Amino acid sequence: MCDINDTIMKKNYLIASLLLFVTTVHLSAQTSKTDWTEKKAKKWFKKKEYLNGLSAIPYSAIDKVQFAQQYHLNKALWDKAFAYLKQTNLQTLANGRYAIDGDNVYAIVTEAPTKDYDKTAFESHRKYIDLQYVITGNENMGRASLASVTVSKPYNESNDLANYAGEGKIYTIPQGSFMLFFPSDAHRPNITPGGNKVVKKIVIKIKVAG
Repeated sequence: MCDINDTIMKKNYLIASLLLFVTTVHLSAQTSKTDWTEKKAKKWFKKKEYLNGLSAIPYSAIDKVQFAQQYHLNKALWDKAFAYLKQTNLQTLANGRYAIDGDNVYAIVTEAPTKDYDKTAFESHRKYIDLQYVITGNENMGRASLASVTVSKPYNESNDLANYAGEGKIYTIPQGSFMLFFPSDAHRPNITPGGNKVVKKIVIKIKVAG
């Protein structure tokens, strides 16, 4: 009888432990999706633990709530992106595309003069988040909510791109800093801060989670 009771108790314990584990995972996922307040996200952003030792400066205007949500929903991919920046000699990279994790995370390097504002355009992506890191030089980048701009070129799924007309806020991203653009952002990169000087930049494309 004692052995039977012990077996039943062990089974009940295992079931309870399994239920607790599943509940914890579920709550963790829900927290990643919905429980990132502005205050909580700012605190997380400021700690910079996500950089894992990378000496890069996250630009202050990054949408911290979206960053926190996406990072925690897809931590493995973000860690690969930051590790690539940390472990790669960015100065020696030639223009082109570089694999990091197949189509989940990849990088595009460009070294070219920045353009006058009217030679650039707002764009957005649905499948990927842009991590735009300035290796050398300074670049102006615009950002606007999709609701505030007008579609000038409809979304093309093959290149994950739509273009827009409109105005937004302009940020000057200095050397060694990065900006993030999410699917809800229309962004306008490659704008000259003056003089159309050459900027070397790496854009890491990180697949959207959720």
